[in-house]
Amino acid sequence: MRETNPPKMTDRDNALFEAGIKLGALYHQFIGSPITAASISSMEKAIQESILAQPFAESVSVEIDQKKVIAETNETFMYTELKGPMLTVKAVIRFNTARVFASLKMNEELNYPLMQIDKIEEGIE
Repeated sequence: MRETNPPKMTDRDNALFEAGIKLGALYHQFIGSPITAASISSMEKAIQESILAQPFAESVSVEIDQKKVIAETNETFMYTELKGPMLTVKAVIRFNTARVFASLKMNEELNYPLMQIDKIEEGIE
């Protein structure tokens, strides 16, 4: 195997990497957490604060679909588990001169909670 030096990583590369890490961590940390209709706002806040505590996160908004939580609530135990289709997340990540707008939301066409890059800004001061 031949070793080569990797190309210089740009601020854009690092911002994209950080966005992916944050959405992936959010998803795999919180999916499966117990949730009730009454605990939605505290769960949204906990997820948001968890991501904002990480480096390079400028802003994060988290919405949990109350109708989906209620529809999935077990009538005997009165709770359900947080699932990907219940989440809508928007995150803004800045690494030096680059800013990435990323999201996680249910894609109805694919029937899948999809993470994606929505917009990239470069050369910002």
